[in-house]
Amino acid sequence: MLQLQIIRENKDSILKALKKRNIDAEPVVNAVLDLDEKRRSIQAKLDATLAESNKLSKEIGSLFKSGKAEEANALKSKTADLKEASKQMGEDLNLAIEALQNQLYQIPNIPHESVPSGNTDEDNEEVSREGDVPVLDDKALPHWELAKKYDIIDFELGAKITGAGFPVYKGKGAKLQRALISYFLDKNTEAGYAEVQPPLMINEASGYGTGQLPDKEGQMYHVQADDLYLIPTAEVPITNLHRGDLLSMKDFPITYTGYTPCFRREAGSYGAHVRGLNRLHQFDKVEIVRIEHPNNSYQALDDMVEHVKTILRELKLPYRILRLCGGDLGFTSALTYDFEVFSTAQDRWLEISSVSNFETYQANRLKLRFKDENGKSQLAHTLNGSSLALPRVLAGILENYQTPDGIKIPEVLVPYCGFEEIN
Repeated sequence: MLQLQIIRENKDSILKALKKRNIDAEPVVNAVLDLDEKRRSIQAKLDATLAESNKLSKEIGSLFKSGKAEEANALKSKTADLKEASKQMGEDLNLAIEALQNQLYQIPNIPHESVPSGNTDEDNEEVSREGDVPVLDDKALPHWELAKKYDIIDFELGAKITGAGFPVYKGKGAKLQRALISYFLDKNTEAGYAEVQPPLMINEASGYGTGQLPDKEGQMYHVQADDLYLIPTAEVPITNLHRGDLLSMKDFPITYTGYTPCFRREAGSYGAHVRGLNRLHQFDKVEIVRIEHPNNSYQALDDMVEHVKTILRELKLPYRILRLCGGDLGFTSALTYDFEVFSTAQDRWLEISSVSNFETYQANRLKLRFKDENGKSQLAHTLNGSSLALPRVLAGILENYQTPDGIKIPEVLVPYCGFEEIN
């Protein structure tokens, strides 16, 4: 969330910047400032009341020592009134703090100056594209038909066991899935990311820490008996490894990679754009997460983009990079680049990675700080990226590498798979 002091000091510039998101943030910003004024007023009165109570307590002690019990007892009734008043003020203060926090949660991150204006994904800015789109046979199939033809992914069986959006990977399909996970993790660790295997469920504090709560509560699976949430991405538990930490300058950069299944309760819809692997409720993803000094976070973001590029180049998949416009930017992100792979069989682009800089937005929620060279406590910057999301990468491989005789395996994956073709 945004820092309160920055909102106080830069209200007009914040409102102007948030217009890129096509929202009128003035009502909630005004509510924040009003509640902050109320909170500070109550705090000042409480402090004064407690100070007076402490002063009277010392006077009472002195009076008793001096044998002036009658005067001391007269003051005791006054301190009782002050204690009752301070108790009520404390309750009012807690309510004001809670209301202020809830309002702060409603304000999204400020877009970076490079974020283009726009309303929808059609307004995203294409930064670059690379790779040759293969020319397929006229009888080329989309991946859901290839999956059935070669018996490598069973969507109907998954629906029987659980429901729509929970596929069963079989045979060479399961091996290819496992090969991609191992390949992605190896590429990330070779680039200096420390591998971790985090929990697949998080508590409420972790959800608030990275911004999934309260913004995306409806998209998360909630285990109500234990008040835990199934993770929507490894970003959440991995970033929360440092919730509440006070780092030193020498700790930077902190870099992690991790593989997890991910769970999302996305609204159901129909059509080719959500068929097969295009939109799932459970899917696998390898994530990269960085915690950086603010001065280096945008260089780190560029490095993450270059790293994802190397993976797609090795897979020899045609891709493009988009800078998301204000209307399509995630709630917690300051700047996001999306990677999309071109699916020749579907004749459209499939999103396979998002790489984002959250600046201090998550760190403020996480209370993730570091001591600068002057010994002053500052908020760190957090970043994350998919490296990569498996379903649409797998869909791209199946569709772009298909031949009349089977599906070729990208050369870089053959050592991981143990086979060169699915047929």
